[in-house]
Amino acid sequence: MQSLVLRRLYSTKPPVGLPEAARIARTTSTPLAVRLRRRKKFGPTAVGVSDSTPEGLTPTELARYKRLRATGQLKVIEGEQVTEAQWLERLDERRSRVRGLKTVERNGVEETEVVGRRVYLPNIILRLVRNNTLEGEPYNPYEATFRIPKSVTKTDLRSYLLAVYGVQTTYIRTDNYISPLFPRLGNKRKAFKTYKRAVVGLVDPFYYPRRIEDMPTAEREEREKWIEDTYQIQATRSLQKYELLRMTKGQAKGWKFKEPLATKRSHILRLVAERREKREGLIIDQAREWQEMRERGESITLGKLKSSSDKSITPPTPEQSSVPATAN
Repeated sequence: MQSLVLRRLYSTKPPVGLPEAARIARTTSTPLAVRLRRRKKFGPTAVGVSDSTPEGLTPTELARYKRLRATGQLKVIEGEQVTEAQWLERLDERRSRVRGLKTVERNGVEETEVVGRRVYLPNIILRLVRNNTLEGEPYNPYEATFRIPKSVTKTDLRSYLLAVYGVQTTYIRTDNYISPLFPRLGNKRKAFKTYKRAVVGLVDPFYYPRRIEDMPTAEREEREKWIEDTYQIQATRSLQKYELLRMTKGQAKGWKFKEPLATKRSHILRLVAERREKREGLIIDQAREWQEMRERGESITLGKLKSSSDKSITPPTPEQSSVPATAN
């Protein structure tokens, strides 16, 4: 049991070989830069087909095997070159080698000793989340996505999944998500918004629980009822609202917006109508005055117009000047 826990196996070498579905999932989740490079060199790969050889070599491993064979760096077994299957088997054995252990002899008995310091009760949280599935594409059960601390490496995650859950992985790809800068905090980042994502390839399929939005109506209602009965989410929210209202009751008694400063639509429309009526009234009065001046035979000069306009225009009151200009 000790060797199972401390040994980090590279699980592309399961007892019965890697399933074809896992190979297809490995091809589908290849990084974009690698897919474009392979597409340019070998052509496009059909959907639902793996780009690995029948022996299980990826295009990268196959190119490395051919390069070593051409340079004569492959070992010769019984006078013959190492085949692709033999080379992959040796490669997996090297990946599956025992790390962190050494064999010592005490009193004529060989014992396995751990190299380094053991870590007890590690303070890390690995969060399993749903895979990122594009619209119209099926869910990939041969992948699992985790949000892990930035200090956790691929080797740590592979060892953890194997030792604790017995989960075999075919590949692990990680990427870091950096929190944006927040000007209110002095252009600082929020630590809890910065995380590391790990996409893990699985040998055995794993189906994430179905979302509530994807369930049928009866099943969704039953699920929501179970969640409410178990966790009391809506009841807790209602209780919080009630407590907030109870704590703030009576503190703002009699407080409300005054009508000139109100933001209700009816108040704004009434103020606009009053301004328009006053402006139109000034124009009518001015036109009537000019008509009377023509009837009396008086000439309309610029000085008379300026003096009459100064008399008709009165300065706005403080309440009128405080009305937003957008209301007009």
